[in-house]
Amino acid sequence: MKLRLIFWCLLTLIPGLLVADAADDWREMDAIVARIVPPLFPARDFLVTDYGAKGDGRTDDREAIARAVDACSVAGGGRVVLQAGVFFCDGPVHLRSNVDLHVVAGATLRFGADPARYVPLVLTRFEGTMLMGHSPRIYARNATNVAITGAGVIDGNGRATLDLMRDKPKGNAADLRKMGAEGMPVEQRVFGEDHWLRPSMIQFVECSRVLIEGVTIRDSTFWIVHPVFCRNVTARGLKIESMNGNNDGVDPDSSVDVLIEDCVFDTGDDAVAIKSGRDQDGWRVSRSSENIVIRRCTMRSRHSGLCIGSEMSGGVRNVFMEDCTLTSVSSAFYFKANLDRGGLVEHVRARRIKAEQVREGFVRFETGYHGYRGGDFPPSFRDFVIEDISCQRADAYGLYIEGVPAAPIRDVTIRDADIGAAKATYWLKHFEGLRLDQVKINGSVLPASPPPTPATKSKLKISS
Repeated sequence: MKLRLIFWCLLTLIPGLLVADAADDWREMDAIVARIVPPLFPARDFLVTDYGAKGDGRTDDREAIARAVDACSVAGGGRVVLQAGVFFCDGPVHLRSNVDLHVVAGATLRFGADPARYVPLVLTRFEGTMLMGHSPRIYARNATNVAITGAGVIDGNGRATLDLMRDKPKGNAADLRKMGAEGMPVEQRVFGEDHWLRPSMIQFVECSRVLIEGVTIRDSTFWIVHPVFCRNVTARGLKIESMNGNNDGVDPDSSVDVLIEDCVFDTGDDAVAIKSGRDQDGWRVSRSSENIVIRRCTMRSRHSGLCIGSEMSGGVRNVFMEDCTLTSVSSAFYFKANLDRGGLVEHVRARRIKAEQVREGFVRFETGYHGYRGGDFPPSFRDFVIEDISCQRADAYGLYIEGVPAAPIRDVTIRDADIGAAKATYWLKHFEGLRLDQVKINGSVLPASPPPTPATKSKLKISS
């Protein structure tokens, strides 16, 4: 009798505990959003035309914009305003504390193509490794209370830059990675003239209270919105249209308390990609990306909707995604690393995600990602809950989870998922603690604890 009573109590209490845990997760997200406070600026406008800018699309307005930024900063802050017109800027814009670069509707800030103009070299990060390199189009370092706002256009002119560099000497990313692995001092990792690595489009380094809101961003050479070592970042209402290679939309990189909301992504790589450094250089810096919220976004990309990795050596934790629509992506979720990376990715939550078409795996985990150089530093992926998700069509896998023996994927829960048509139901290798609750693929509900894919089964061809 007592045993039956205990059993009945457990059956009664456990579902309630699970619901409470789920509610706690989303209350945690609400707490993150509540403490992300956008910057505020004095009600002062500094019109770039008052400092000599022409806005005719031909005159180089770079110096005039710089003078307006300096004047705004010296005065204690405000808005540097680009009025209607096309402002050609043959070189970077460097922002300072308490400056809001405001691009009004009808204004375009168009950058020059020549990499030689993006000097002096600045401290930057390329695919997770620190270096001294060409300046991003818009750059700030050690700034507090800084913003880019408005309803205008920022045009990076990236394709023209890539065309210029096609037949010229370029920096070798493998050289930089070797420098990082060997611990060369960052100030000696100089990638300047004739040794060019593509800079990000908009990059904030060691900044706090950052806002990027409302603008349309086009044609980048590399990652598009890239906060590095930042805290309290809001990316809101952006329209990102950039289809060049490696054109991620927003890349929080070793950054904390980041809100990405109400954005429209049309990108040549991942829509949102969360990073924290690569291999030994990532461990040296040892700064994680934490407390990141993505919500109410629309995503179309050549690669993933939400990606974590592969540069995740500093760690990634507390990531929340909700209420997003994906029209065409390679994967809705892609979490990736390899045995060079080390690092930990944990506590990731997603809900109410709708996808139309995915080309590879709707939900995809991979700890054997390409680029492996023979290290022995297993990454750790654990504690993922993905729920209330749907996909009309998966051209390869509904679920793809492939760890490696030294780094199995751990503690993944997927519930209330409906994948209407998938070429293959799943590919499952090297995982522990996978729990499926009402996961339907091709009209059939999957078992709660599915077995690994048999060794005899051939894998569909997918990119990595």
